[in-house]
Amino acid sequence: MEVSADLNILKILWESGLVVKLVLLMLVVASIASWAIVFKKRSFINKMRKNNKDFFEVYRGSENLKEVLEKSATLPFSPYKAMFVEGYTELSKIKDSFTGSPNPSAGVQEHFKNFGLGVLERALKKGVTQSNEQLEALLSTLASIGSISPFIGLFGTVWGIIDSFTGLASGGGTLEAVAPGIAEALVATAVGLAAAIPAVWFFNYFNNQNQIIHGDMESFGQDFLNTIERTLAHK
Repeated sequence: MEVSADLNILKILWESGLVVKLVLLMLVVASIASWAIVFKKRSFINKMRKNNKDFFEVYRGSENLKEVLEKSATLPFSPYKAMFVEGYTELSKIKDSFTGSPNPSAGVQEHFKNFGLGVLERALKKGVTQSNEQLEALLSTLASIGSISPFIGLFGTVWGIIDSFTGLASGGGTLEAVAPGIAEALVATAVGLAAAIPAVWFFNYFNNQNQIIHGDMESFGQDFLNTIERTLAHK
């Protein structure tokens, strides 16, 4: 009991070996980096949801697709906007290819009748890919921190214990002599877990949020294709 009472964690860490100090420094840096990513991703997802909502209001409140494009020009990036721009651009290219024909509208209708909406679906997927690049940015780093940090901490623990028992094996060692070394070793594991657990939790959280956004994008894509079909049917 007296031994444990004399242990001062801060003092132990200050007097720890170079290897353990380097391990702890790496874990502290990893923890700071993971929390920076967490705050950045939370802010990004919240802004993206707001941008999607703003664009969808413009999309629903406009009389035609061209008006949607004009009104949304000044809106910030959102997955809905990225998908719409890609889909509208491809639709415009198809319409332009029939500009010189006697009846452009009939030509466009005939084109989609023969080939379906596959070209628009591929264009929408291009917008989804652009959005996914931003949604998944930094997640691999967060996953790496969550998976590697415990092993870095474990390395510090093993090294500290080896160092302690090496001193004990040299003779004259007592419990009071090896206790600080064992304590600093175990602290390395604790710090590793402290860095890893939030990183893993938020990695799963952001993956779940991305899946929800992916579902929203799929719904918007279907809505866009339905709008195109209704537009063609009334021409």
